Amino acid sequence: MFLSGIWADYAGGSACCAIITEPARGIAKEIHDRMPLVLADDSLEAWLDPALTERDAICSAVQHLEAEALSAWPVSARVNRPDQEGSGLIRPMSL
Repeated sequence: MFLSGIWADYAGGSACCAIITEPARGIAKEIHDRMPLVLADDSLEAWLDPALTERDAICSAVQHLEAEALSAWPVSARVNRPDQEGSGLIRPMSL
């Protein structure tokens, strides 16, 4: 899954970045009103092209992943704890 993002380098070697969001679509609407803009696989090369800088050109060349391709399920609240690890954190849980 490829999330769209932007970054900027600053003097002194620092940098910042952000994930681009859009209004939630599909199953994501049940979780939040915004979601990351997930790129379709065939849009990755265009998204990473440094020559592509104009908004209209970007919008024409890059497509988001169809909402139907995403799925979601409840997981353990332990996923939010940095001291927790392992695949068990993302196994589906019953509510």
